[in-house]
Amino acid sequence: MVMAVAFTRYGKLYYLDPGEHSPRVGDKVLVPTDDGPEVAECVWAPQWVSEDVGGLPVCEGPATEQHLERDERNRQRKAEVKVVARRLIREHELPMKIVGVDYVDTRDDVDQLVTIYFSAPHRVDFRDLVRDLARTLRARIDLRQLGARDEARVQGGIGPCGRDTCCSTFLTDFEPVSVRMAKDQDLPLNPLKISGACGRLMCCLKYEHPLYQDFKRSVPTAGCDVETDDGVSGTVIGYNVPAETVYVRDRETGRGVACPKASVCGSRQAYEGAVAQGMRRTPDVDDADEETP
Repeated sequence: MVMAVAFTRYGKLYYLDPGEHSPRVGDKVLVPTDDGPEVAECVWAPQWVSEDVGGLPVCEGPATEQHLERDERNRQRKAEVKVVARRLIREHELPMKIVGVDYVDTRDDVDQLVTIYFSAPHRVDFRDLVRDLARTLRARIDLRQLGARDEARVQGGIGPCGRDTCCSTFLTDFEPVSVRMAKDQDLPLNPLKISGACGRLMCCLKYEHPLYQDFKRSVPTAGCDVETDDGVSGTVIGYNVPAETVYVRDRETGRGVACPKASVCGSRQAYEGAVAQGMRRTPDVDDADEETP
């Protein structure tokens, strides 16, 4: 049995073992964390899955009124911390932007812990700021600087596709993305078109890149002369990889024709076979010339 919860509305999903409990969608449940049980909302009721999933944290049961009151107090405390931190940042004239706040009211090693996530264009000397925050909030302060991608993950948002950003929903690790991936997918190299909410190259460029690589290895390259199974003779002018289609300019009519990948792969194999055969013959001719007196 597996269930899914979220700590914030439309936030990242966390999977749990429901144990002996059967919460419904929308119920508040307790989730074990490093800082003790925290309140989260059930967004995926417990159900059986085909695969054996082990090692998931076990749900600690429904949240009581006391837990809900504590969670609401912590939310209010986070809002107060944001207001105070922004005011002190302006007073110290630091180029910092508050991204998120975590607040822990009780833990074994500290009574109150405030973690403030911020972004900045470069490294910032915030020692004086930490002292003022600790004195004003009367808590232990932990300031953490985030990069552009981590900032987008914490803040969340909507991507160009109209869906929630991958980094704020399911993406756990950031893999390297290069401009070469955009070129291989025939995308315009316009930063506004291939950049995500963080200003970096979109992570989704990596999802379909292997598909484009495999497709282009199995079809004729642009500019090659081909003849399809339907009798169309012309030149390859483009591709539609998701539809597995090759666009060919008909030599007779001059019009572009969309042909299935399977109908032109034979031409690619014949072309490569002819090239390989020609390469095998070339040394024979050279050897014959060398043997001529």
